[in-house]
Amino acid sequence: MTRRAVVLIVLAMLLVPVLALAEERFPPPEFSFDYEFPHVGTPTPRAAAFEWVDLVVLVLALGAAAWLALRKKSRQYLFLLAIFSLLYFGFYRQGCICPIGAIQNVALALGPAEYVLPISVGLFFLLPLLFALAFGRVFCASVCPLGALQEVTLLRPLRVPMWLERGLGVIPFVFLGAAALFAWTDTGFLICRYDPYVAFFRFGGLTHMLIAGGVMLLIGVFIGRPYCRFLCPLGALFRITAPLSAWHVRLGGEDCINCHLCANACPYNAIRPPTDIEHSRPPRTGRWTLGIIILSFPVLIVLGAWLGSAGSGWLAAMNPTVQRAARVFQEQQGLVEGTTEQSEAFYAQGVEAGGLYREAAEITRRFERGSMVLGGFLGVVVAWQLIAVSLRRTRDKYEIDPAACVSCGRCFSSCPIVARQKAGKPIKPTRDEQ
Repeated sequence: MTRRAVVLIVLAMLLVPVLALAEERFPPPEFSFDYEFPHVGTPTPRAAAFEWVDLVVLVLALGAAAWLALRKKSRQYLFLLAIFSLLYFGFYRQGCICPIGAIQNVALALGPAEYVLPISVGLFFLLPLLFALAFGRVFCASVCPLGALQEVTLLRPLRVPMWLERGLGVIPFVFLGAAALFAWTDTGFLICRYDPYVAFFRFGGLTHMLIAGGVMLLIGVFIGRPYCRFLCPLGALFRITAPLSAWHVRLGGEDCINCHLCANACPYNAIRPPTDIEHSRPPRTGRWTLGIIILSFPVLIVLGAWLGSAGSGWLAAMNPTVQRAARVFQEQQGLVEGTTEQSEAFYAQGVEAGGLYREAAEITRRFERGSMVLGGFLGVVVAWQLIAVSLRRTRDKYEIDPAACVSCGRCFSSCPIVARQKAGKPIKPTRDEQ
């Protein structure tokens, strides 16, 4: 495909937001007196047809990102695609719906709540994972509006020590498990509630989230994609699926000359050096360490499940129904004075408190089961991280870690092998060039 064709495709995708504009289906009434409509903090529902427009745009963007990252190896066009995704999925669609938040919809649909997962929402969750299984983290490259915003604001990247990178890498799995648990119990959508960037997309939000978003943007000037690497729950799933990808971003491969330029260009610690450069332990020590970790694998799972079960009451107390039941019980037993808005709303229904108590007890039991699973899952994550650190790998060339690589293309221009390939020259210099 020629350069002109790629430009035309990008321009066509930039026109999609214009095509999606439509008149309000149910316009608000016109009052004869002065009245200011309240500010809506979440996007208003759109016609079902436009959900499929978003889905088509997502598929086109994923396909373009995969082609630009794996075949074209063009950092410039990946950056342009990221700008488009930031404008469309971020500011125009106001960050809703996104595959990251769709995790919660899937978890809610698997729970006891009477919620039917819309097909479009399910596909928004599934398609990036399928592309990750095939092509690596191309969604992170240029399609995710959160990643695009962080990519644009990374101006003076600093390298995070690898030991700190691995330690902080557990947090996304904690966030993933907690978000799934809270959605499964119909407690709330943690990912949407604590999204640090959505307030910017919607030009307003809670004060503490605006402050958090500003802090994250400031950190992102120096630390590459802090949310993607150390918080994003979808990134945690990508760390599982991307290493299984049939194709993913590669540089020199067997022709790598170990010039170290690609590792210097990557701000995400996603390029692994040859093992003779890395500090390594004696083989016997490494085997003993790995053996101890493998033997402790079930212990970590059981310990995690026990800790999760022990903290289930604290987590259940965050559920609105459990909070309401606790307040009504305290008021009826005379343990507190006065009422709250929640208890007054319950009394206004004119129903007995027994039903509320039974509902709260069922939610608490769900948290007990879910928290145990969450703790066991985190035990697996910790054990796997320890095993990954202890495994002795042999590399004689620089290799891209597909679990950590976000396919941003920052390393393309630094690799002399890629430069020769793009110029149509032989991998190895000819006698005339020498």
